[in-house]
Amino acid sequence: MTAPTPSIPLFDRLVIIGPGLIGSSILRRAHENRAIARELVASDIDAGVCARVRELGIADRVEVDPARAVVDADCVILCVPVGAIGAVAAQVVPAMKHGAILSEVGSTKVSVINGVLPALASRPDIAFVPSHPMAGTEYSGPDAGFPSLFENRWCLLTPPEGTSPDAVARITALWQAMGAHIRTMTAEHHDRVCAIVSHLPHLLAFTICGTADDLAGETRSEVLDFAASGFRDFTRIAASDPTMWRDIFLNNREALLEMLDRFMADAHAMARAIREGDDTVIVNRITRGRAIRRTLIENRQA
Repeated sequence: MTAPTPSIPLFDRLVIIGPGLIGSSILRRAHENRAIARELVASDIDAGVCARVRELGIADRVEVDPARAVVDADCVILCVPVGAIGAVAAQVVPAMKHGAILSEVGSTKVSVINGVLPALASRPDIAFVPSHPMAGTEYSGPDAGFPSLFENRWCLLTPPEGTSPDAVARITALWQAMGAHIRTMTAEHHDRVCAIVSHLPHLLAFTICGTADDLAGETRSEVLDFAASGFRDFTRIAASDPTMWRDIFLNNREALLEMLDRFMADAHAMARAIREGDDTVIVNRITRGRAIRRTLIENRQA
């Protein structure tokens, strides 16, 4: 499809359910670039969040009731924790107009798709295009968003088999307008990839910070007082939203546990190398880690 122009927006009405970090960043970008949508609607069950979105002026209309928010929308994006996406879809799908597109931004896909499809069973006229922008910070809420969050980041699309190509093209165009690079893959492959590049690192960060917190007395105080950059990086990751990450861990448990088992085997091998003074194994691991870091920098992902 051709790129949208300012006089012909990609969507007439775009609705964001859950204007937290991701949702409010979408709103900010679309507010700056009206080629994305003529009207922006935000909705959250928390009246305080809705009030703050109004104060920020990043949506044209704000609704507490999600079903009311989606009426006559061309595209609805669910930006709520993955454990709630199925329930929210059940609320909004009956109120969506014929031919609308439903999307979401969850970090797991198999569980999300399985949770949403029942709501769509009686609405074959609605296209469902799951998406996952691989971007974020440790902050949450409508004040945490910023319009450049998705710039040069990947957005992974996992449309179910038989999804309208036009709907996929329009969601692709949306994320390209957000500044993201697009990759399409199956939901199963997505969950395995994210288990190693996102979910496992967060699990390790939460665990390491918990270990530090459990240290007794003066040792714990010194850990917090003298924390070097490596530990500070872990604490940044560990500052992420507990509800969101609880849902991610539980909804991607199989892929996450598989990657955790592989990591634990590798960690035991590294421990054995240190114990036995096997500098070849140690240097090999460090060298491979440096190479990955260089690749991320070259790809502008670091």
